[in-house]
Amino acid sequence: MLKLQITNEDNNKIFQNLNNDQIAAVKHINGPLLIVAGAGSGKTKVITSRIAYLLSIGKRPDEILALTFTNKAAKEMKERIARLVEPEKAIKIWAGTFHSIFARILRKESHLINYTSNFSIYDQEDSLSAIKTVMNNLGINIQQINPNFVQSRISSAKNRFIDIYQFERSAESPSEKIIAKIYIEYDAYLKKNNAMDFDDLLVNMIKLLDNNKDCLNYYQNKFKYILVDEYQDTNRAQYLIIKLLAKSHQNICVVGDDAQSIYRWRGADIHNILDFQKDYPYSKIIKLEQNYRSTKTILNAADSIIKNNRNQLSKKIWTNNPDGDKIELYSTFSDYEEANKAAEYILKEKNNGRNYGDIAVFFRTNAQSLLFENALRSNQIPYIIIGSLSFYKRKEIKDVLSYFRLIINPNDNEAFLRVINEPPRGIGLTSLRNIKQYALDNNLSFLETCKYAFNINDLQKKAQVSALEFYNLINEYKYLAEKQSSFSELYEFISKTGYLNLLQELQTDESLDRIQNIEQLLNDIQRFYENNENGNLSDYLQQISLTSDIDNKDLSSDRVSLMTIHSAKGLEFPVVIITGLEQGLFPLERSDMHYEEKEEERRLFYVAITRAKEKIYLTYSETRSRFGAVQNQNKSQFINEIPKELIISNFESYNKDNITKTKTYKKTFENHNEYSQISNYPDNYSQLLGQSDLKIGDIVTHQQFGKGKIVQLTGFGQQQKADVVFESVGKKSLYLKFAKLQKI
Repeated sequence: MLKLQITNEDNNKIFQNLNNDQIAAVKHINGPLLIVAGAGSGKTKVITSRIAYLLSIGKRPDEILALTFTNKAAKEMKERIARLVEPEKAIKIWAGTFHSIFARILRKESHLINYTSNFSIYDQEDSLSAIKTVMNNLGINIQQINPNFVQSRISSAKNRFIDIYQFERSAESPSEKIIAKIYIEYDAYLKKNNAMDFDDLLVNMIKLLDNNKDCLNYYQNKFKYILVDEYQDTNRAQYLIIKLLAKSHQNICVVGDDAQSIYRWRGADIHNILDFQKDYPYSKIIKLEQNYRSTKTILNAADSIIKNNRNQLSKKIWTNNPDGDKIELYSTFSDYEEANKAAEYILKEKNNGRNYGDIAVFFRTNAQSLLFENALRSNQIPYIIIGSLSFYKRKEIKDVLSYFRLIINPNDNEAFLRVINEPPRGIGLTSLRNIKQYALDNNLSFLETCKYAFNINDLQKKAQVSALEFYNLINEYKYLAEKQSSFSELYEFISKTGYLNLLQELQTDESLDRIQNIEQLLNDIQRFYENNENGNLSDYLQQISLTSDIDNKDLSSDRVSLMTIHSAKGLEFPVVIITGLEQGLFPLERSDMHYEEKEEERRLFYVAITRAKEKIYLTYSETRSRFGAVQNQNKSQFINEIPKELIISNFESYNKDNITKTKTYKKTFENHNEYSQISNYPDNYSQLLGQSDLKIGDIVTHQQFGKGKIVQLTGFGQQQKADVVFESVGKKSLYLKFAKLQKI
């Protein structure tokens, strides 16, 4: 075979526009290689150039295995390689995701693991259905243990390569023992159906290589050159497969950045990249530290942040780009005002010549998106949600809103059908058909039909009981439609539906995220009531229906990107606004957090910072609405990890407007929530804050309750509340905006 030799590497297109470190990474062919690719360092260019170089010096394309995490990355890799060498060679490379490559091998070798080559691959929905079938066969009620939770635990075990017997031996709690039984039967069920779930594609690949020496030798010799992208995101099972395949030739090249390892919650193990040299003692490390994306200011901030982690590979990213603008830091009084401030920044950048598409708003949790969506809509700023759905289109939000729709309109059969089995109530398809038929025969709504469940002879006893209980629940809380209800009343209703228990049982990051979304929805309803004195639940639902309709009509391609930071990985924007920088929110905090989880929070902030090319805004709120109350917040520790000389704060910008040099917002709380004093601020501070001049101890009168004494003040601005002990009715908690208290 004719081997294409490179006679002048400097002029060859493979090496064009590569720096010295990148060239070294491309040309290192034999032996283990770890490429530590800092943010914005041209990682993809190096990967594709390296493979192109292998082909150009005569290596066969089918000897090269390139593993990625997305089909998009694999496709882009092949397309770039085809522009550097003969396209027909690029096509023949074994490049794809872990799952697609291993599925290809398993189909070929299926007889060695007691499958046929036409085995089915079950997606998440298929897998969940199979688990429910197994639970039914075992007589395990879905009310006893949630199938989604079972699926999550089994998936986690497989990704850590814990088989059914290990799982059974280690099960201690009653729920774990139940899951162990299900795991064993689920495994047997899949084999009986000649099927694998996504996780089995990894597990069975390990079994294939471990238990068949000839097969292992074949693939070790076949794949003489192995390249793994985003190595910091690999889990235990992926790590084991890579190690097995690379054992013979040791020509393994892994590319990644430990500082961007942010998927621990879904099984990624940062130690895979940190311990690469232990696994391959004769490995070479090449660090790509030159950044082509960001300004010096941004990179200096990123470097100052990440150096606080103790578990890391040392590196310092740098750039020849200009210093650029300082990072702007802004604190607001409330989360509501924070969202409006983000909109203000966007409009400022737009007026300075930016496109909306140049700007991204990042938040730590999905639940935060609602306020920003509302703020952007009210300012007529087009936006798109990246990596998730618009707030009102998320399943849990549509479910909860359907419960509210049913309270307001008992004839809403679509709302009924959406929630009657959310959570499961033992009213199956057959029972629903019987309910529908009775409703049709008697000219009733589906909900009202449930009132007469015991008259429907075709309904089983359990379904009759559940249907009547559902009717009584909706009927009990129909008063919510008739008045402005408190957060606690709305929360109590949703709790009694069983919906929150369903999510709480799962104890996954996704389920906890959904609970936060529901909480944020209830906060939004309360905010709507505060801003609309005569508004009711029906008015709120009408408002968001119109809002959703506007979403569907917005076809603009020039839109601001809203996303969680996890969704931002791999992206870049000229302007980035990072929000919610408060202790407990970002970084997230739990009492039982392991230090590795805390370090991952810092890596997440590092990822957020390094997405920006030219400009960064940081925001945090002094108060945040949680569970219907206003809670005080402290700014994130991450802010203090950025050198002060890299930041300009809103306190300095106030000085430009001749307001004050000092911080414009200060509060002192006694006993956590009790407001005591505000001092040393401009005379118009109270007006700026939107609060009254009332204080603890004041004697006041109320139009309905008469004379009373203020014993506590909480919240700020539109959210400020007073606890007043009235002579007539005792203690009441009132929003000052509506209470209209008069000081005596």
